[in-house]
Amino acid sequence: MTEIQYNVTCERIEELLKVVGNETSTEDKNFIELDFLSDLVADYEGKNFPLELPNLQEVIKLRMYEMGISQLKLSKILGISPSRMSEFISGKSEPTLKLAREISKKLKIDASVVLGVS
Repeated sequence: MTEIQYNVTCERIEELLKVVGNETSTEDKNFIELDFLSDLVADYEGKNFPLELPNLQEVIKLRMYEMGISQLKLSKILGISPSRMSEFISGKSEPTLKLAREISKKLKIDASVVLGVS
């Protein structure tokens, strides 16, 4: 698929979304077309716009937001100094293996993200 084909296909999907809803039969020609075109676009986007995994700093910031806690509170949860926590959040340093385990367990972050393994 070329970029022009991709753009035209996205426009067609937008048109189809106006006529296809949750109640639309899977046998409906518009539903079938939308399903087919959506798969084509997903394949194109997967090849041309791959998603990058978030880094540890982004994941920690997100988890802090989700938990409604500050950097100071997080440093207390992990048992480290606020300045050390700041170094992790800013990306200036990496956690030790022991601290990485604590981050993974206490913040429920997958170990592969904490350790930077893809």
